[in-house]
Amino acid sequence: MADKKFELTNLATGKKSLAEVKSGTLGPDVLNIASLAKDHGMFTFDPGFMATASCESKITFIDGDEGVLLHRGIPIEQLAEKSNFLEVAYLLINGELPTGEQLGEFTHAIQYHTMINESLLRFFNGFQHNAHPMAMLSGVVASMAAFYHDSMDIHNPRHREIFAHRIIAKIPTIAAAAYKHALGQPFMYPRNDLDYCSNLLHMFFSVPCEQYSVDPVQAQALDLLFILHADHEQNASTSTVRLAGSTGANPYAAISSGISALWGPAHGGANEAVLAMLEQIGTVENVPKYLAKAKDKNDNFRLMGFGHRVYKNFDPRATIIRAMCHKVLAKLGKSDNPLFELALKLEEIALKDEYFVERKLYPNVDFYSGIIYSAIGIPQSMFTVMFAIARTVGWVAHWQEMIADPTMKISRPRQLYTGPAKREYVEIEQR
Repeated sequence: MADKKFELTNLATGKKSLAEVKSGTLGPDVLNIASLAKDHGMFTFDPGFMATASCESKITFIDGDEGVLLHRGIPIEQLAEKSNFLEVAYLLINGELPTGEQLGEFTHAIQYHTMINESLLRFFNGFQHNAHPMAMLSGVVASMAAFYHDSMDIHNPRHREIFAHRIIAKIPTIAAAAYKHALGQPFMYPRNDLDYCSNLLHMFFSVPCEQYSVDPVQAQALDLLFILHADHEQNASTSTVRLAGSTGANPYAAISSGISALWGPAHGGANEAVLAMLEQIGTVENVPKYLAKAKDKNDNFRLMGFGHRVYKNFDPRATIIRAMCHKVLAKLGKSDNPLFELALKLEEIALKDEYFVERKLYPNVDFYSGIIYSAIGIPQSMFTVMFAIARTVGWVAHWQEMIADPTMKISRPRQLYTGPAKREYVEIEQR
């Protein structure tokens, strides 16, 4: 479709210009409007980037109408069933599934980068005990730029690889340190003999005074959640990492910016909001009342965990995570968990309600992930931190893809200015 073009005409002046159509492997074509300002002296206006492709990428594809999510072309359902988180991380970063030898080398590199500098660990002493874990996470990750600046030439492929290993390995350690600081418990050092998710559980829940054994079902649940959250195309936090990274900033600073963007309740904080909503509803008997409130435009209540800005069909991740939610609760003896029962009833009623069916407001991945985290023992304040651990892999993949692109330019969105026209300064006595 390289020869397909659109003709743009200024109806007031009759001036015309051609805009080239660019086609991807899958998904809608895009219109290259780079010459619009030059030809017509105008910019496009698209608040929230609802219809704007900000970059070209080979990493993740989403078809929201069909409920499709592909990582490097592989359906998320297959990865969730057959893969593990570090294999998915390798796939996202390198473009292909690893051989056994490649996966072993990658896993080893991650396992042996898990410790953080003791000086960095002491940063936590400067935070209040009740500081939000996301604030600590973003602050400490940004501080890593001061520890690894000497081996961070962003144009050196080997340096980019080392950065990827370091941040993927160390962010669980930083997250666990934030959690322990909030509890007032001693930091627990990582163990190289444990897999990625088992090591995270060890650092979260073990204490020096007694033996701790990792529950394999909990580790499996975390691994699945991390796979499902690893990347999601050009979402707000990923776009933020690309935006910050396009300046040539240290990549740890770019990742920190993504963590900050993820913090928002409309993005990474959504699963925390789901649990708060379920607690607000309280009992199954209250579901019809709150569904009515959700449908009332004049009511502030919102049904969290239903619908998605991208998916206009069922979120493919929700089906996968729902089954794992059952498994975790059954294993932990919490199959009669009132919140889970309430979530199932809410889902059942909402999916039969004409209002939600017409609007295709189906459960998304956030609807169940908070219940799983809660069952494992992770507090609500740490939910978005867990999301950040998983999404770091996607951020790294997108950052690397962008930096390696020889056509990369600094991101510089335009605006529609609606402020005062030029006016003169008025002396204070005359105001």
